[in-house]
Parts: sequence; C-alpha cells; structure tokens
Amino acid sequence: MARTILNVVCLVVLLGTITLSQPHADPASAMSTAALKFLDSLNDEQEAAVRFPFDGEDRFDWHFIPRERKGVALKTMTGSQRAAALDLVRTGLSEEGFTKAEIIRQLEQILYNQEGRDIRDPDLYFFMIFGEPGDGATWGWRYEGHHISQNWTIVNGAAISASPQFFGSNPAEVRDGPRQGLRVLGSEEDEARALLGSLNESQRAAALLSKEAPSDILTRSQQRVTLLEDFGVAHRDLDADQQAALWSIIEEYASAQPAPIAEERLAGVQDAGLDGIRFAWMGGDARGEPHYYRVQGPTFLIEYDNTQGNANHVHSVWRDFNGDFGRDLLAAHYRQYDHGTRNAD
Repeated sequence: MARTILNVVCLVVLLGTITLSQPHADPASAMSTAALKFLDSLNDEQEAAVRFPFDGEDRFDWHFIPRERKGVALKTMTGSQRAAALDLVRTGLSEEGFTKAEIIRQLEQILYNQEGRDIRDPDLYFFMIFGEPGDGATWGWRYEGHHISQNWTIVNGAAISASPQFFGSNPAEVRDGPRQGLRVLGSEEDEARALLGSLNESQRAAALLSKEAPSDILTRSQQRVTLLEDFGVAHRDLDADQQAALWSIIEEYASAQPAPIAEERLAGVQDAGLDGIRFAWMGGDARGEPHYYRVQGPTFLIEYDNTQGNANHVHSVWRDFNGDFGRDLLAAHYRQYDHGTRNAD
C-alpha cells in the first residue's frame, strides 16, 4: 500500500494537480448514480450518441489505438459535462488507476508537440453507455481512447466485471522537457524486471521463452481470449520472496480498480489456485531493450509489452478468460432466470 500511495503522489507532483477519486464501498451503486448524472447532463444529440443496446456488438468492439470511435468525446463536452463524465470514471477506478488514466490521456499533448497530428489529442477520449443504468439493473459502460480502454459490466446492480482493462503509455518514459523522468507505468516494468533478476539458473531457463520480444501484446484487442501456451516459471517453483514478488505484480494490475473490485478479483485468482500461475519473459533483460512479459493463471492473463518506439512505448492489459465483458456473471444470471445466453457469447 505504501508503494502505491508513493507512486500516486510522485505522478501528481510530476504532472501537476489532479483531483483524486474517492473510495466507494459500493462501486456498482456509485457507477449507476454517476452514469445517470452524466446522462442527465447531455443534450439530446449527445445522449443519442452515447447510448447503445446492451445486447449489441458494440459492447465488445474495444481497442486502444487512435481510431474513429463511437460515443461522446470529452472534446465535445461543456465544463459541467466533462466534470460529470470524469466523475463517472472516478467510480470505476481507484485513486491510482484514475491518476494513471489521466496522465496517459495527457501524454497525448507530448505526442502532439512532437508530431503535430490532430489524432494526438487529450480530449479524444470517449464514453459509451450500454443498456440502462439503475438500481438492480444489468448494463455496462466503456471509457476509451488512445492507450486507455476500460470496460465495466454490472449485473443485477451488484456484480461487476472490469475487464478488458487496458493501459498504455507513449512515451513509456518522458526523456526531455519539464516532465522528464515520468514513467506512468513504471511499476509494471520495474516489479517484473526485479522478479526476473531474482531467478536462479533453472528458474530463468523456464521463464525466458525467447530472446526476441513480440511487437505487441499477443492478444491485441481480441473480443475473447483463451489460455496462451502454458510456458514460464511456475509459482510453485519460486521461493517465498519470489512468490511475494509475483503476487505484487498481480496486485499492481488489480489495484487500478476500486478496492472492492480489486479484492474480489484477487480472491478469484487465489481461489483458482496459485501454484500454476506462470511468469514468462521475452526479449532483453536490460532497461531500454525491447521486452515482453506475461503472468498467466487458470482464470486470468496479464500481458505487458514494450517494444515499439525504440522500446519506449508500453501496452499492458488484464484479461479474464471467462469474465471479460461480464460473460461469467451474465451466464450465471441467465441460468438463474432462464433467459437464455445471448449476452454471454
């Protein structure tokens, strides 16, 4: 916890003042309340653009690249609408997660200063609402733009799925200017690199899959993911300190979500069994070399890649094999109420 708080404080100091999100004991209720307030703030044209059917394909059409997007962008909003929109984001992320998202968004200004392209715009981040928010309702929403794609599904007004969860960073490290040294996803790299460095010869042989790193995360923006090749060093083959380091990596990704969601996510990882969780690395092991790693368990996958832009461009994601877009929650809901399984596909 001390490390997380320190990271947030350092990021805020480097980038400037950011209003941090407040913890919510009941994230589902908080999301519903904030979503309704956001919808109420929109004019008729904006509301028509932001609303989508829960059963439609748009709910699964996620991506993290600059592209044409549906929904309503921050760029088109008034000040009060922007405030309501970002209040909604605050309900879906922890203080650390919200701060990361805001800094990633603001890195677009650095890219614009370097490239001069209009697609590099901190306000080209979009909101989509799927279904009808409300107490006891089943609905979803997305917050997305370049290097951010956060997807939430709420089932029966209580259970929450928060994946796919994507954060990227370009640059991974700001190398000049007033924000020099800023690494918004630095912990994700440093903790994995420290674990790699702690491995003995046999552990390292199991963990290192290739001297070459892939050009991106292997799952890209697939709508559904399955278990990747079950390679890497297993949790059961690590010593106690190394197991703690591996768990810390998993916690780092989970901690982007509000505490109740993160705790439930981590409990699910533990319930599925820790022994078979594997850590795998591809590429160079020195800072500045292209590299990739993944942490994979029976129910989840974490991928991290830093190869583009001379290894100064990060993509990272948390995926749930059965839970992305709330598929597992929805399947259980339909079994209980005998509605079929159309939303669980």
